[in-house]
Amino acid sequence: MHDRPVRIANCSGFYGDRIAAAREMVEGGPIDVLSGDYLAELTMLILWKARQKDPDAGYATTFLTQMEQVLGTCLDRGIKIVANAGGLNPSGLANRLRELADRLRLPAKISYITGDDLTDRLGGLLRSGHLLAHLDNGKPLAQAGVEPVTANAYLGGWGIAEALGAGADVVICPRVTDASLVVGPAAWWHGWSRTDYHPLAGAVAAGHVIECGPQATGGNYSWLDEITDLRRPGFPIAEVAADGSSVITKHPGTGGLVSPGTVTAQLLYEIAEPAYRNPDVVAHFDTLCLDTDGPDRVRIVGAQGSAPPAEAKVAINYRGGYRNTMTLVLTGLDIAEKAARAERELFDILGGREAFAEVDTRLIRYDRPDAPGNEQATAHLRITVKDPDPRKVGRRFSNATMELALGGYAGFHTTTPPTSESAYGVYWPTLVPADLIEQVVVLPDGTRRAVPPAPRSPDAPPGSPRVATPELLPPPVYSGSVTRTPLGRVCAARSGDKGGNANIGLWTRDAAAFVWLREHLTIERLRALLPEARGLPIQRHELANLYALNFVIVGLLGDGVASSTRPDPQAKGLGEYLRSRHVDIPVELLSTTEGR
Repeated sequence: MHDRPVRIANCSGFYGDRIAAAREMVEGGPIDVLSGDYLAELTMLILWKARQKDPDAGYATTFLTQMEQVLGTCLDRGIKIVANAGGLNPSGLANRLRELADRLRLPAKISYITGDDLTDRLGGLLRSGHLLAHLDNGKPLAQAGVEPVTANAYLGGWGIAEALGAGADVVICPRVTDASLVVGPAAWWHGWSRTDYHPLAGAVAAGHVIECGPQATGGNYSWLDEITDLRRPGFPIAEVAADGSSVITKHPGTGGLVSPGTVTAQLLYEIAEPAYRNPDVVAHFDTLCLDTDGPDRVRIVGAQGSAPPAEAKVAINYRGGYRNTMTLVLTGLDIAEKAARAERELFDILGGREAFAEVDTRLIRYDRPDAPGNEQATAHLRITVKDPDPRKVGRRFSNATMELALGGYAGFHTTTPPTSESAYGVYWPTLVPADLIEQVVVLPDGTRRAVPPAPRSPDAPPGSPRVATPELLPPPVYSGSVTRTPLGRVCAARSGDKGGNANIGLWTRDAAAFVWLREHLTIERLRALLPEARGLPIQRHELANLYALNFVIVGLLGDGVASSTRPDPQAKGLGEYLRSRHVDIPVELLSTTEGR
């Protein structure tokens, strides 16, 4: 146990993030733990494909490059390394890292964690009566008629804490939750018990903020005018105290910004209800409060936690088939008519739309009347086909678009030459009883220790919002006029994907703007502003403590990012699109909000 907060730095927000970030975080200032998040639902499918070519693959190879640059320095300074780069093969990555350490003559103590992979256990689970029903539509897995290729339970942080407590310098994790990369080190550092739910909830909040790297330090941020240091944003650090409160910061001299706004943006990113479920605790995000603690320092306090759920989330991926997309460019006049003609001719050549398992066509209008340039007079007809037979959607499909070149609409051309088919996967989220997960930590000496599921105490206090203050309760009365203007003049947004669902978090700078937003932006108004959301279930959650609303649009992304045919398959731009929509806003509110 330590008296001071533990300084946990992030050096990766996804597989493919900046390689140099690890060295920057180790050399940029004092830290105690270097963490990295490399996994997402799509990444598991990518790693599975890599393993089909090489059975020894299945992990994030970029992690080894980073370790070659910083492992020696970390050992010299006593910096622990915790990363989920193990993916589908944590033992394989641990072996490769040992080989690297031996080559560099570094005495690294390396541990790894297993137990998340349920792929080979799915048959037994089904035979035992577990439906493995889809979280969003309730369909049992057995009725889907598919063969999963990956199935990984989300593990918590106690395996990490066990490894660090046993003296590991490096802990290689498989599919742990992103926040577990902070929860585990913080629990080890401060000696928390498994029922210290409030501190654990605070660590979950801190972990959720720093998991995506520079998204907490000014990246992907709506209010551009707030960021005066336009250099590449530095990666974030969470200083987690013994009571679970934390300070989010970055190294001095790095670009970007850490502010209540940048931290709020990430707290809302890809969540659903404010009761944020993790394997070790339910963190109630509607109890969090933010405060500035100096330049580029934001304190998160007030976290309340309750006992973790009795079920563990499992991410299943299966092969969906093959797909191909061609984009036809239409220019000038009669755009809709040209698109209709192109579709008719193309599918006549291909034997009809019914020749494919699925067809998606989207006419994307960039054109404008009397455009000042050729490009501004164009629209795109994006045609995607899917089928279990790769031959149908391969060059047979894309070559057919070329047959329109001389006999199709005026001005025909495409954005790419004919392309080949590609395989795609489908994401299936489900739940299993947590006590069926057999998490094991393999210590540096080879000893294997089982990590039991987190206890679920019936006496755990539930989270309760601390935001029922008079300034937030009554709706404002504006006596003046309104003006029709973009919603984004009042609020910022961050959006993303939760499997097949899209999440949009919106927040304001002050209480007055939030109360107006809370009253104005109902589910019905959101449907009107987002045409794609019409007819889909929408969840709406209030986090008044953060001046925020969070929406979940169920099914907007179909079967997940790997399968989605949207041009923006992860809904990254959906929040900014919503901000651009025009609504009636009181002039009086705009004058006070924009004068801040």
